[in-house]
Amino acid sequence: VMIRFRLKEAIADKSFKERRHITISEIAEQTGLNRSTLSKVAGVPGYNCTTDVIDKLCKYFGCQVSDLMEHISE
Repeated sequence: VMIRFRLKEAIADKSFKERRHITISEIAEQTGLNRSTLSKVAGVPGYNCTTDVIDKLCKYFGCQVSDLMEHISE
């Protein structure tokens, strides 16, 4: 069982809606999260992060947890 983060998709959606390029650095600055944490969430399958990280990302993207994560059965 694995949790898949949809951070790259969330970034792409927000970029499209706002008609601008959004970077990991910008998200880090706006949320107070470390760039390396965001990079791991975006690119490491099964990365384990805290609920604080998820909460800050939900606030930044204005979304629900289910918009950022999905459960993948093996």
